[in-house]
Amino acid sequence: MASSLTCAGVVWAFLSFLCAAASCVGFFMPYWLLGSQLEKSVSFGTFRRCSYPVRDESRQTTVMVEQCGRYASFQAIPSAEWRICTVVTGLGCGLLLLVALTALMGCCVSELISRTVGRVAGGIQFLGGKCSCEEGTGVSWLSV
Repeated sequence: MASSLTCAGVVWAFLSFLCAAASCVGFFMPYWLLGSQLEKSVSFGTFRRCSYPVRDESRQTTVMVEQCGRYASFQAIPSAEWRICTVVTGLGCGLLLLVALTALMGCCVSELISRTVGRVAGGIQFLGGKCSCEEGTGVSWLSV
């Protein structure tokens, strides 16, 4: 297998893939915010939550559902800021995966990545990392 990447490019491709995988795993995990409610530990992420309160209309009380699950719909996400965070973080993870997989293909295919393509991919990766790193800004406990 011929490669168009230098040794530094191969290391960059491998680290890019690890970073993209870690970002995607973090995006899908519901452990962004941890706390307690009704004397039970709760946690949630952008579109998943664990141990969440639900109003039981038949008994006129609030009960804790002690399992992990997704929100029923996009509109069920607690606030507009949290919905924006979900979209922006998802786009960032998608960009990171796109660049990482392209770089890994560059390790196997000759002349796939030129100097210009490498610079453009680095810019896209920077943008994806920037989106992924700003995943929790602007969201407060008061808005959830």
